[in-house]
Amino acid sequence: MLLKKTMLAAGIMAALPIFAAAEQGVTHNSVTFAQVAAFEGPASALGIGMRLGLTAAFEEANAAGGVHGRNIKLDSMDDGYEPDRSAELVKTVVEDDKHIALIGAVGTPTSSATQPIATEAGLPFIGPFTGAGFLREAGYGNIFNVRATYSAETEAWIEYLVDQQGMKSIALLYQDDGFGRVGLNGVTAALEKRGMTLAAEGTYTRNTTAVKKALLSIRKAKPDAVVMVGAYKPVAEFIKLARKMKLDATYVNISFVGSDALAKELGDAGEGVIVSQVVPFPWDDSNPLVARYTTALAAVDAAAQPGFVSLEGYIVGRLTIAALEDAGKNLTRENFLLALASLTTVDLGGVTLHYGPDDNQGMDEVFLTRITADGTFESVISGGGS
Repeated sequence: MLLKKTMLAAGIMAALPIFAAAEQGVTHNSVTFAQVAAFEGPASALGIGMRLGLTAAFEEANAAGGVHGRNIKLDSMDDGYEPDRSAELVKTVVEDDKHIALIGAVGTPTSSATQPIATEAGLPFIGPFTGAGFLREAGYGNIFNVRATYSAETEAWIEYLVDQQGMKSIALLYQDDGFGRVGLNGVTAALEKRGMTLAAEGTYTRNTTAVKKALLSIRKAKPDAVVMVGAYKPVAEFIKLARKMKLDATYVNISFVGSDALAKELGDAGEGVIVSQVVPFPWDDSNPLVARYTTALAAVDAAAQPGFVSLEGYIVGRLTIAALEDAGKNLTRENFLLALASLTTVDLGGVTLHYGPDDNQGMDEVFLTRITADGTFESVISGGGS
């Protein structure tokens, strides 16, 4: 396996363009990454959370002397969760040639717009906050994921709602773009496996909270559950309106929603809402990785509260640090990419990432959580879906 991985990495390096290392974010005492993500608008908590987790991991390493004597820096740029804006920013990153890699992107439509640009430029694309299937094509050579796929999350939903809870009627709210359609396809496939179809569906436009039309359409079907593929602000608006309109259903959300932001937006309306997760509980200090994350988080922001999004950012940061360590003292983008492509097992202490020649996704776990009356989260006991 390791030999195959190394051979694949060598092939990747031969196929990718060669650039001068001095112009790619690497100096004798620093290495700089670029993050293009949402820091304003309805998805802003996701970019902010990813940045916080990345920063916690990087500053933890910096406090210990950096990696091979280099401090790790992060330049974050706001794309507003708009694909065109994201593409322009990534083009600028490529043209300026001042960063070793892209890291912590947020979203399917934005990643769809930027991944081809990064791949063509030979720019590593690390830890995007999306479970989109196209990013799991290991043959691209420059994409390295941490989280499970959206199809795994949607299967976990339907396994719980239908197989375990015996529900007969499932409706779907989804964002009307590539992200939402990935979710639509996943839910449809999971239902078809069980000889079922959607009872109703509704859409909303990205970066809006215009969900009332979708709600009215879904409400007519009187579904047992409404599963949702969207960002936290429109999803929260939908749930609050639905509860006011006495739509008595179970509400289930994808991890991208941003669990902590959703719970805050919902307030008293959040009790019982389910969210699927792809990283461990951020408050479980019995997990060594989580305990280390909590300490690192407090070191960069004493007021910051642990959360699923920033924990994912921290894991992405730790993966990146592992590759930097393997790349050695004479760091270039090329040998950093080779180090990433050569990773097989990355033991973070409490979380282990696994990669292979045809596998650029580190974790496969999916589990369900539920918002409690006080706005915190508890596990939903489920018999499967991982």
